[in-house]
Amino acid sequence: MSVEIKVPSVGESINEVTLTKWIRKDGEWVDRDEVIAELESEKATFEINAEKAGILHTIAKEDDTLQIGDVVCTIDDTAQKPAGKEPAKEPGKPEPKQEAKPEQKPEAPAVKTISPEENTPRIKEDVKASPVAAAILADKKIDVSKVTPTGSHGKIMKHDVLDALSNPGRAIGKELFSRQEKEQKMSNLRRTISRRLVEAKNSTAMLTTFNEVNMSPIMELRAKYKETFKKTHEINLGFMSFFTKACCFALQEWPSVNARIDGDNIIQHEYCDISIAVSSPKGLVVPVIRNAESLSMAEIEKEVAQLAAKARDSKLTIEEMTGGTFTITNGGIFGSLMSTPIINIPQSAILGMHNIVERPVAEKGQVVIRPMMYIALSYDHRVIDGRESVSFLVRVKQMLENPEQLLFGKDPVKALLQL
Repeated sequence: MSVEIKVPSVGESINEVTLTKWIRKDGEWVDRDEVIAELESEKATFEINAEKAGILHTIAKEDDTLQIGDVVCTIDDTAQKPAGKEPAKEPGKPEPKQEAKPEQKPEAPAVKTISPEENTPRIKEDVKASPVAAAILADKKIDVSKVTPTGSHGKIMKHDVLDALSNPGRAIGKELFSRQEKEQKMSNLRRTISRRLVEAKNSTAMLTTFNEVNMSPIMELRAKYKETFKKTHEINLGFMSFFTKACCFALQEWPSVNARIDGDNIIQHEYCDISIAVSSPKGLVVPVIRNAESLSMAEIEKEVAQLAAKARDSKLTIEEMTGGTFTITNGGIFGSLMSTPIINIPQSAILGMHNIVERPVAEKGQVVIRPMMYIALSYDHRVIDGRESVSFLVRVKQMLENPEQLLFGKDPVKALLQL
């Protein structure tokens, strides 16, 4: 009897998925609950497990678009298990102990006489090159991966090395003046990103306001406490927790920035679910930190680290990427100096962080060098007025330049004096 494995329901609004990868191949034996394939929806990647042990018979192919409920494969659970097939290891079960083998004394190393021919510059043993080519590679310290071999059996010749030297910007294995093109099907995730970005540009009255932040106070604070922070909380102290905290205080002071349009109504959120834009191997994803206003700095850093790790491994769930009332994106990690981020609809605003660059600024009539960062707030002008957007960004700037205010949301002295 064959058991049909179907595409499971992965969300109310998701009707189709793409089969991205077969983990196990057609005709192989699979154990029960073993991962056999990866599927990708418009929001996340998830796995399919074998419901029974048996021989796998694939039906769908990689890159096929499937509807919810379609049969992906069948498993023949009446088939006999092939000889030599080890059962899947149970989680937590220790490996069986092996008998210790008697130690063998290493033989004394043989003395090798170096001939004049061997006393020439050498390259990696697994790289084949003529003597002249090897000498040039070693002398010029050229990366052999950037040299295209033309000799027999992949051997690097003298003219190959000289060609690499004369064309240093040439891609590995690419012919000069090549005009080749490559066509690739867009993934569900990429199509969804494209659709949402165009929808955001066309359906919102988007505007961007800028400011700059002196990052010296935060950088000095991190340098002073990073070791103690890591030892106490077992997590690194990064910039994201400072920006998240500052945004949470500013969002509660300017609630329209934390709002969204629903038909003819404006819904203002009294909580801060902060979406963090993360670059994953398959595209941009935006996991959410729930109730960030209630979390400590360490809790925020742990959430960011956990969500970023899941994004890199394509393990984010739909629930972890659903919702969010405000988004923070950090283009600075890629070297961006300034940009205008696009709103993550249905949200009404997004904060863009950028690269930290030392540059001259005026302080008390003096020109000094400070590590500065441009910050940008893109917002929907239908919900947020100019006064609110600028005031929000100025408040974020004030709190980042005076991180002690992140404790109370205001100056500690004023909090003490109840001013």
